[in-house]
Amino acid sequence: MYSRTQNENGTFNTRCLYCFRTIGIAVKEESELEIVEQAHMCPERALAQMLETSITEQTTHKPS
Repeated sequence: MYSRTQNENGTFNTRCLYCFRTIGIAVKEESELEIVEQAHMCPERALAQMLETSITEQTTHKPS
């Protein structure tokens, strides 16, 4: 999930809403934002996904 803003000069910034890092500054084309966002490796999101998977596995694989 990302927050995109447009600057006064027409360029764009994008910020990750998981780790709140600005991952794209003064990107010239809005279409380039998707490339920048897809390349972002968010440690907070990865950790959240690992924890969610672990919790799901624990609840679905309870011993009988």
